[in-house]
Amino acid sequence: MMKLNIVCIPGDGIGPEIVKQAKAVLDRVAAVYGHEIAYKDVLMGGASIDVHGIPLTDEAIADAKAADAVLMGSIGGDTSKSPWYQLPPEKRPEAGLLKIRKALNLFANLRPAILYQELADACPLRQSVRKDGFDMMIMRELTGGLYFGERRTVTEDGVRKAVDTLVYSEEEIRRIAIKGFDIARKRRKKVTSVDKANVLDSSRLWRSVVEEVAKEYPDVVLEHMLVDNCAMQLVKDPAQFDVILTENMFGDILSDEASMVTGSIGMLASASLNDTKFGLYEPSHGSAPDIAGCDIANPIATILSAAMMLRYSFDLDEEADAIERAVKAVLKENWRTADIMSEGCRQVGCSEMGRLITEHLEEKE
Repeated sequence: MMKLNIVCIPGDGIGPEIVKQAKAVLDRVAAVYGHEIAYKDVLMGGASIDVHGIPLTDEAIADAKAADAVLMGSIGGDTSKSPWYQLPPEKRPEAGLLKIRKALNLFANLRPAILYQELADACPLRQSVRKDGFDMMIMRELTGGLYFGERRTVTEDGVRKAVDTLVYSEEEIRRIAIKGFDIARKRRKKVTSVDKANVLDSSRLWRSVVEEVAKEYPDVVLEHMLVDNCAMQLVKDPAQFDVILTENMFGDILSDEASMVTGSIGMLASASLNDTKFGLYEPSHGSAPDIAGCDIANPIATILSAAMMLRYSFDLDEEADAIERAVKAVLKENWRTADIMSEGCRQVGCSEMGRLITEHLEEKE
């Protein structure tokens, strides 16, 4: 038996609805496999602004640091209507997300991109390309590189000039590479390291350090791929990828491309990890304020994020597998929320989708 201490951040919009269903699934897993879960709900984003006047309090950060993992819904609201967006940028909902990532040192971003056969028609790729589907993990370095380097805009001889600096230390590269290889060991044991080593010094260092780390993982296959080729290969033969390991800006772009070829953002989980087993787990989609409270949101991305939490923060692979099987079983039975609905299927709401998935966790296999 394991005790899991989890901080839940329901968030804004549909966040509370989808987190509720993920918690129900976790509770069923705990009951079936003999674990104990202690939850603590904390406010972040617009929900925190409404109560505390700021998107994230120091107390909320302390609660998160004291937990084993954080499960989060979606943050933010309607930028054109919500009073939250009349506030200065540092006090808006999304500022809380940036603050908690920094406070928890979440440097490794995991974005799985999976094409379920039951949802294959939503994929924009033709059948001869998507074949039998794909299952990849984008591993993006989250706190270094071009987005965090020195930047300035100056005027020289009457001409404006902007400079952004791309900096990586070998320590930053090594820690994300170790995470990438560790996760590959839980999957199909292949890492594709993506860089631009034919042009950039930072990429040449990236490649060198990744090769050093690879020596400690003789059971994992390593290949290098230039980022422009990777972007092409994602739409040419996505099934070739297992773990894609890359730096911040490349990962930002490639993860969005990979999510689009799945054809269904409501199915996409994500995680951000630090250098321990701690992680923050959340769906990739937004808060969808226009459908909040209507019981029509898709909770599957959050449920799959909970499965990632069991796998990567608690090493409960069997339990994570059970959740993923339950999701596939429900899709195979043709149950769909509105966002993934297709002809011949049966439409259900958020709470009913959560109930159906939970039902498939009644017994161990």
